[in-house]
Amino acid sequence: MQNTGDINGRVADAPSGNWVYRVLPPTLWPYAQLARWDRPIGWQLLMWPCFWSVALAANASVASGQGSPGFVVIYHLFLYFVGAVAMRGAGCAYNDLVDHEIDMSVARTRSRPLPSGRVTRLQAKVFIALQALVGLLVLLQFNWFAVALGVLSLGIVALYPFAKRFTDWPQFFLGLAFSWGALMGWAGLFGSLSLASIVLYLAAILWTIGYDTIYAHQDKEDDELIGVRSTARLFGDQTRLWLIGLYGATLLLLLLSFALVGTSWLAYLGLVVAGGMFAYQIAVLDINDGEQCLALFKSNNRVGLIIFAGLFLSFLFLAP
Repeated sequence: MQNTGDINGRVADAPSGNWVYRVLPPTLWPYAQLARWDRPIGWQLLMWPCFWSVALAANASVASGQGSPGFVVIYHLFLYFVGAVAMRGAGCAYNDLVDHEIDMSVARTRSRPLPSGRVTRLQAKVFIALQALVGLLVLLQFNWFAVALGVLSLGIVALYPFAKRFTDWPQFFLGLAFSWGALMGWAGLFGSLSLASIVLYLAAILWTIGYDTIYAHQDKEDDELIGVRSTARLFGDQTRLWLIGLYGATLLLLLLSFALVGTSWLAYLGLVVAGGMFAYQIAVLDINDGEQCLALFKSNNRVGLIIFAGLFLSFLFLAP
């Protein structure tokens, strides 16, 4: 049955002026919406830990005297961009399959392609397979250690949509999945892991819990009615204090990761700027203002960019 929220073929919580609606024919809109191409913040947040990791590994390579992997770094960044778009799209479509019934009960999500009936479950599954194939082709460009590491992430990705049903910490499981790139970038360059990359992964997990808690405050009333659990509901009025801890620990772990590698001062400057952005999010947060929560959540794209810029400039500074 068609829902009233999709009369124009749009999704309620996505910008109607997005390029998807200007460039693609209306018949493809539901698939673009399944993949969230009209909401790029998801693939951006998935991409940044990959980019951090590549740039951190590049810093390590130069600092240790192994040489400057300039072309390889650029090529890997391109691959992770493509992989992030493809795998985020596949993951979102998979989540929508799992959450089909829940999405029909939430005002913000009932206009999505599956609950609104504009895409069948079979069509969604085929679309997932096509995007996963693109992700596989990207993954196969790396060494076999990185390939195996990438395949391991699929277990966490498959588990995440169910987490909200059995734990108050589904954002932790999202962090495990969304931060996997913090391991992949290093593995793709070195064919192994290191303490620095593992610490970077932990930092990215805490960052993800923080920003997705802000995001989840949009749905807390609906979530409570239908029994969906989240850190937004768990933290409640104490969310600001939790964010101080989560974002503060993120910065400390990033600092440790950078120190283990021996980055230049430019990487630390990026952390200072990111810290200021975190402080702003915490200071102005109104957990009862859904529009503001969404805007603050999206501002984490700039946080990811700033941290990457610091690391990349550090790499250029150190390179001979």
